[in-house]
Amino acid sequence: MDDARLDKLLWCLRVYKTRPAATAACRAGQVEAAGREAKPGRDVRVGEVLTVRQAGLVRTLKVLGLPTSRVGAKLVAAYAADLTPPEVYERHRQAHRESTLARLRGEGRPSKKERRDLSRLFESDEPAEE
Repeated sequence: MDDARLDKLLWCLRVYKTRPAATAACRAGQVEAAGREAKPGRDVRVGEVLTVRQAGLVRTLKVLGLPTSRVGAKLVAAYAADLTPPEVYERHRQAHRESTLARLRGEGRPSKKERRDLSRLFESDEPAEE
């Protein structure tokens, strides 16, 4: 097998949770192959670079191999190399934190549950002291 459908490959490599989600993303123009928008049925070959936009994050993947079926999370690295710079992931994490902390005007003070959630969020970011 020297090529595979794009939507099936994205599902096999765990970029999307379901194959219909991968197909919908391709149809919506969120997936590019060789710098051009790609249809779900497009054949993908080893060595191609794919660009996938997901929830404000732009990931770049290089296809190293073509799996015959969905692979385990530990085996994804054998089939695809993530070329996305770490700064992009950090910016996405920071934007997610900021949106989580943002409160609409007029909502008032955080409730006791919201304060606990916030303290848990910030405790997990700090390194453990020995």
